[in-house]
Amino acid sequence: MREKSFLASVVGIAVPVGLQSMLQSSFSMIDQLMVGQLGSTAVSAVEVAGRPAFIYSVVLGAAAAITGIMISQYLGMEDRRMADRSLSVNLAASAALALLFTALCLLFPGQIVGLYIRDDPAVLAAGREYLTCILWTYLPMGVSSILAVMVRCLGRAVWPLAAGIASAAVNTGLNYGLIFGHFGFPALGVTGAAMASVIAQLVNMLLMLVIFCLVRLRGNRDFRFSLSLGAGGYRQYLLILLPILATELLWSLGQSVNTFIYGHLERGDLAAMSMTGPIQGLFIGALSGVSQAAGILIGKRLGANEYEKAYQESKKLIRYGAVGALLLSALLIGLRWAYVPLYKVEPGVQETAAKLLLAFAVLAPVKVANMILGGGVVRSGGKTAYIMVVDIVGTWLVGVPLGLASAFLFRLPVEWVYFILSQEELVRLGMTIVVFRRKGWMNRLSAPG
Repeated sequence: MREKSFLASVVGIAVPVGLQSMLQSSFSMIDQLMVGQLGSTAVSAVEVAGRPAFIYSVVLGAAAAITGIMISQYLGMEDRRMADRSLSVNLAASAALALLFTALCLLFPGQIVGLYIRDDPAVLAAGREYLTCILWTYLPMGVSSILAVMVRCLGRAVWPLAAGIASAAVNTGLNYGLIFGHFGFPALGVTGAAMASVIAQLVNMLLMLVIFCLVRLRGNRDFRFSLSLGAGGYRQYLLILLPILATELLWSLGQSVNTFIYGHLERGDLAAMSMTGPIQGLFIGALSGVSQAAGILIGKRLGANEYEKAYQESKKLIRYGAVGALLLSALLIGLRWAYVPLYKVEPGVQETAAKLLLAFAVLAPVKVANMILGGGVVRSGGKTAYIMVVDIVGTWLVGVPLGLASAFLFRLPVEWVYFILSQEELVRLGMTIVVFRRKGWMNRLSAPG
């Protein structure tokens, strides 16, 4: 694959996926911006009630990553039957995961919200109201995410983007109507934001079902939903699944500890951190396409036994991501003061949010390098235990202890707490570079009968 054709392949996946990830993040951003007109209490409520959805999305991302690893490698082997079975198994697993999270949030909404915020009745009440509605997004989000992986692996990355654009438009219009009471709707506040997200995710799922039928079934109707991987296939699946599931779950729990820390600092710090969330989501989402391109393209190379090409193209992908991250960091540093006034919160909260965005901009290139190298390249070989060890060390031996110490022992301002605990990213990057250079991650999946 020549440089030009490889770059074209990267762009063909990375740009649509990045735009779609940004649109998905825009669900949160639109909610936050519109809810931000209701004040700091509403912003904090959406943040704490959105924690279960964040954990779910991280674990769902793990399932999507496994789906991409399996499908891309089997397509590289030209084994369509195993690619279809991989989709079926991961679709069933994602649906079961969604139902589990839905049941937990439905049964224990007050207890879940109460984990993240100190005694603040107004935030607790609004958060519980938001959570009992937003939980209905979990299942449609799971189905559409897994179907989108198959569509991208088949070279149709633009189609999920089109579905994302449509659902984002629905989300924006319904947010405006249901939060503030326009278009004849009642003014429902934070509950209206959640309802808009639920409807938008349902629209996205329905569109992805139609797209999947057009891309996979049209003219080639041999697809069968089958959970039959065989004993060897399920053993291989679990060897990929368990480390990546443990990685993402433990990382998301570590992020929840961070939210606990922010919620127990000065009043307004949690709201300031919440204001940065949508921007962080857009930034990382913009470059997540490079990570997914790495998983698909490098996975296909490994499936075809082209190991040296996989290694050299991996280094190119890392360079592409580094350039993009530096450009976006510079843009964020210049524009952060244009963003924070969009929220009708206290001036002190706006100032803290601007400082947090500066800290994020400085750290972002390292975060992006970890996302591409660890989340895309190294995982593409299916040896996900490598990244499990790296992430556990980074989160629980570095990030969480630094966060707790800087917040409660040294009592530093929230922007310094965030910057110090994020040094875990440097530790992750150093460890992952060592793994990458040793090439032990380069592995071809077996094709069980």
